[in-house]
This record gives sequence, structure tokens and C-alpha cells, in this order.
Amino acid sequence: MGLDVGDKRIGVALSDPGGMLASPFTIIDCKDAVADVEAITGIISQQQVKQVIVGLPRLMDGSLGEQAEKVKAFTQKLCSHTEVPVEFRDERLTTVSAKRLMRDANTKKAKSKAKHDAIAAALILQGYLDEKH
Repeated sequence: MGLDVGDKRIGVALSDPGGMLASPFTIIDCKDAVADVEAITGIISQQQVKQVIVGLPRLMDGSLGEQAEKVKAFTQKLCSHTEVPVEFRDERLTTVSAKRLMRDANTKKAKSKAKHDAIAAALILQGYLDEKH
């Protein structure tokens, strides 16, 4: 499972059983940390997820900014509610790439604002899968 954690939404992506191809799965509209963690652990359970890859939004110089610290804090809460291994992956520019992919695919604006989070999660997960294989 790949996660693109934001302030308003969390993009979720899943891979195929063989761990070769990542696909956008859903968007979680953020309510509060408890509800958001519950939604993610529900997906982990339902989809029999074996590992979670969380995008860490580093600054362009590689350092951790305010958003990265928020993602780390949220991920700590998630880790305390699941035994599935959780790993961070640098997500610099994945949302930009997701928006560009959607624009190139001619996706309607109303849908695209939310969908780009799930596509960004898929890009994060696909990068991890490509490195792993």
C-alpha cells in the first residue's frame, strides 16, 4: 500500500498481488487522526496489505520541513495501530507528476483535485516496487 498523506486528503494506492504494478485505490478525506488511522487500518485488513509505503515530502534540498514533520507524526500514530511494516519514501515532485499525468490524460478539473492524491500515492508505491525488483 502506498500513502500520500496531506492535510485535507490521503491518497491510497495498492499493488497487484505480485508487487509489480501500483494503482490508485481511493482517497480518504481527512477528518481527524483517529478516523484517518481507522480508515487506513480498515483497508490494510480488507486488502491484506503486507507493507505500507508512506511518501515523505522532503524539501528540494532534502531536508524535512513542516509538512514532513506532520506526515511523520501521523505515521507514528498509524504504526501504533498496525503490525504491518511501514516505510518512508521520498515523494518530492510526485504530486506535480500526478497533476501533469492527469492534465495530459485530459481529466476533468472537478475530479482531478482529489484524484491526484491517489495517483501520487501510486507513483510513490511504484517507485518503491521498481527499486525492489
